[in-house]
Amino acid sequence: MPPYGAAPAPAAAPTPVAPPKKGGKGWIVGLAVVICLFLLCAIAIGSCTSVFSASMGSLGGLGSVADEVTYGDTVGVINIDGTIQYDGSTASPEGLKAQLDRAEADDNIVAVVLRVNSGGGTATAGEEMAIYVRDFSKPIVVSSASMNASAAYEISSQADYIFTAETTAIGSIGTAMQITDYSGLLEKLGIRIDNITSAESKDSTYGDRALSEEERAYYQQMVDQINATFIEKVAAGRGMAEEEVRALATGLTFTGIDAVENGLADEIGTLEDAMDFAAMLGGVSSYDVIYLQQSGADLSSLLGLMGEDEAQPAQAEEALQAQAALGMAA
Repeated sequence: MPPYGAAPAPAAAPTPVAPPKKGGKGWIVGLAVVICLFLLCAIAIGSCTSVFSASMGSLGGLGSVADEVTYGDTVGVINIDGTIQYDGSTASPEGLKAQLDRAEADDNIVAVVLRVNSGGGTATAGEEMAIYVRDFSKPIVVSSASMNASAAYEISSQADYIFTAETTAIGSIGTAMQITDYSGLLEKLGIRIDNITSAESKDSTYGDRALSEEERAYYQQMVDQINATFIEKVAAGRGMAEEEVRALATGLTFTGIDAVENGLADEIGTLEDAMDFAAMLGGVSSYDVIYLQQSGADLSSLLGLMGEDEAQPAQAEEALQAQAALGMAA
């Protein structure tokens, strides 16, 4: 048969029909081969993941298989990385407690190291996490990375021992509350906002007017009260007098070198030094290491980002409003 659009051959000399080429349906065979290879790869990856989880999963928290791995005396490492907040990670009260409870229940885990790399965050989250660290029954040691400040330091202060690098930014004992006044900008833009409230100060944090002197004094008192609890916790956790801690509560960070000198940290050392010290406190000299974290946390986070929809901007706006109205950072 001629191709579409071609003229037919003369009837007197018909063109013999060529037999179909063997490669005419080659794409079907190719597709079948690709599918088979894909299935084989998927099976192989699944098998490798299972093996990796069984042999190395305790180091990465890759899946539930890791919980079935048998090991000897072990030091558990929990990463507190990023902003202290309520996001379910190990930088949140719920996430940290879940891993501390796991370490508490595991007889093979003799001690825990908190690997801290955070500049602080929500004061209340830091307070809760500090209590969980304080009440943990096994030895718990902090290894400070590049930053261990504010709420993160409040948490760290409740540990049995704090290691820091010489160049770590550590400390920053203090509390802050930010209220932005956009009223001048709104006036220039010709925008007027009327707030109908049940009380005179209900709209004090909305940002469309300046604070009154009474409101400013009220919020200052609130900040001072929260900061006092911060100082009390650090003093109790570090075995220092409150006056000593108050003198260091400038809101500024110290280098690791200065922190060891002023008592906010105990020793210059690496993560490995912290592990060795934690093991010693746990009564062992030889030990395995397990990284305690949520199973599949990274995959869940990725899927969450991929699944963003139109509802999330509204949720983000609500979160920002709540932070402006109530949030205090430590």
